[in-house]
Amino acid sequence: MIAFRQLALQRGTRRLIEGADLMLHEGHKVGIVGANGAGKSSLFALIRGELGADAGSVEIAGGKRIAHMAQEVSAIERALVEFVLDGDVALRQAEQALAAAQAAGEHDREAALHGQIEALDGYTARARAEQLLAGLGFSQSDLYRPLADFSGGWRMRVGLARTLFTPSEILLLDEPTNHLDLDALLWLEQWLTRYPGTLMLISHDRDFLDAVCDHILHIDQARLTLYRGNYSAFERARAERQAQQQAEFEKQQARRAEIERFVERFRAKATKARQAQSRLKMLERMETIAAARADSPFRFELPCADKISSPLLSLDRADLGYPESRILEGVNVSILPGERIGLLGPNGAGKSTLIKTLIGELSPQAGARVPGENLVVGYFAQHQLEHLDLGATPFTHVQRLSPTASDQSIRDFLGGFGFRGDDVFGDVSRFSGGEKARLALSLVAWEKPNLLLLDEPTNHLDLDMREALAEALAAYEGAVVIVSHDRHLLRASVDLFWRVVDGRVTPFDGDLDDYHQWLKVRESEQRQAARDERRPSDSGDRKAARRAAAELREQTKPLRKRRDAAEKALERAQGELSALETQLADPTLYDAARKEELTRLVREQGELQGRVEALEAEWLAAEEALETLEAELQTAS
Repeated sequence: MIAFRQLALQRGTRRLIEGADLMLHEGHKVGIVGANGAGKSSLFALIRGELGADAGSVEIAGGKRIAHMAQEVSAIERALVEFVLDGDVALRQAEQALAAAQAAGEHDREAALHGQIEALDGYTARARAEQLLAGLGFSQSDLYRPLADFSGGWRMRVGLARTLFTPSEILLLDEPTNHLDLDALLWLEQWLTRYPGTLMLISHDRDFLDAVCDHILHIDQARLTLYRGNYSAFERARAERQAQQQAEFEKQQARRAEIERFVERFRAKATKARQAQSRLKMLERMETIAAARADSPFRFELPCADKISSPLLSLDRADLGYPESRILEGVNVSILPGERIGLLGPNGAGKSTLIKTLIGELSPQAGARVPGENLVVGYFAQHQLEHLDLGATPFTHVQRLSPTASDQSIRDFLGGFGFRGDDVFGDVSRFSGGEKARLALSLVAWEKPNLLLLDEPTNHLDLDMREALAEALAAYEGAVVIVSHDRHLLRASVDLFWRVVDGRVTPFDGDLDDYHQWLKVRESEQRQAARDERRPSDSGDRKAARRAAAELREQTKPLRKRRDAAEKALERAQGELSALETQLADPTLYDAARKEELTRLVREQGELQGRVEALEAEWLAAEEALETLEAELQTAS
């Protein structure tokens, strides 16, 4: 499908890829990981033909269509659905040709074009485009509004919908989850697991990579290494490889030292000079093994204010919203010192409204916001990146907050956020999105808050920085409220959840898996309610309704059997995978003596994960086909 043949790529004086020689097969779902600037996006540009290789080649099987995400979506007056439909160029051309044939009265050509549009699945295109937009969080009333009405983040969602709609055998997605909330991310996850083509996905969300990918392509020190399995399997395999590399490095260093001692000892002796020269040549020929290195350059702390109140902040019977609309009613919550709270809820339910009220940006329409005497709020959100001074440096930003702080203390502090050496004095205008996010987060930390409110803090952060943030939050002594689609961060940082839905804020007794199930039940209930509205209400029609129900059960029986069989097989496979992962959690398994056993178990884990993903896709396909058939039969009746 896609082959890299001794591929090399250099940008300026920097080598991004060197000697890459590997193949991605049809149907692979490949996660692309590596440090920021390693060359992930450049690899996509090579595949699309926008960059030329400095050596070697990228070979793609003939006739394969490639769909990829645009990095920006312009604020144009095109309606959302029309913009998504534009992604199918062949369909749009056929529609334009049909309109021209109808205008010219060319009936034979008109008939042929109707057949062409049907072959392109054009008569379901609008419904499919609407479903994609709905899955990514748009309401029915949004679908025919112009793109210009929406913010940049929402336009990126429309761009993602267009990419998914575009017919393709190869799908390239660069950070598709950055502008999604948790609900939309879970929907996208399911969509991608069912995508039949070859997927290449750049992402810093480890749970997303785990759920979607069956291979990981790691870019490190200009080398491309392909690992089988999802991100968790990659981490284990790479840890084993690094341990072996370190052992080989130490062994080689010991051997080099032994040779060097021999040469120093006997170089001057005539009887040993030839042997000494031989040892020197051995040293020259010895291939240097690099020491395994710690990957993450980030280690930082989130300091907390010395004084603290209990509770830190309360909302007392508060109605929240805006002058033109009330979003949440009767909110009664308190945040205590040390609490770790995650906010869950469908898009548009009021999570952002709640956050803005907690920080004091919005005042309650009724009730009260009651801050503690010593409350110090730290707030991080993506829009704060836009308020950074592009003409200033990271050092200047911190110095403005604390003019009396010493230069060294500022430099030491910024070093933990990855700004070292001359980077401390670099212009923010030249920073990447990830660097700006790190700077904005550092400015929040510098203020020593005792209540930290984080609204999607991981957007633009790479895996290393996300892990450093999770570790810093674990050690943070203050209270935390988080809205995030990064499930790894939520699992690592949150102790309790609040659910924001239907105008209320209530405690959610469960974890993220429970929330995912709740979402499915809620969606099912909403679909059922919509079907109920179409059912006959007249008591005289009850017999006909029962007969129609019996016919419905009979017609849907094969699909229900297929779904139930897939569900049972999935449960068995998940049980086997759980037992295998328990074995892999045994620390002694990673001893050198058990290397073959570890290799076998990792291989079996990858196979089981592949089986689980296939069964999940089979179950989802059967469930969706069943729901579609039921809806069609209900409509027909």
